[in-house]
Amino acid sequence: MSTQDARERLELLQGTLDLLILRTLIFGSQHGQGIARAIQETSEKELLVEHGALYPALQRLEERGWISAKWGVSSNNRKARFYSLTAAGRKQLVKETNKWKRLSGAIARILGSEPAES
Repeated sequence: MSTQDARERLELLQGTLDLLILRTLIFGSQHGQGIARAIQETSEKELLVEHGALYPALQRLEERGWISAKWGVSSNNRKARFYSLTAAGRKQLVKETNKWKRLSGAIARILGSEPAES
């Protein structure tokens, strides 16, 4: 757990967790805890994915055919489900990444604009 105060931690916007999971899996299959840890580490501990959000998201992505899952053994010798990106998931990742870049660019333009003089 980071020493960062929980009130300062960034909240994930609706729909961004799916994108972050798909992006994390582009590097290879991973179990749920590994996905959560990768998101936290890559975000420099700004984002913390709670189990209550992660596992429903993984189930939703699997139902949509964007990821697949199979049982395996984790590095600490425990049985775990490992998730992998499917071809449909790769296509969705491209779509979602483009949408997110457009959205974040639009928000950056608004936040970066100078206030109008009265």
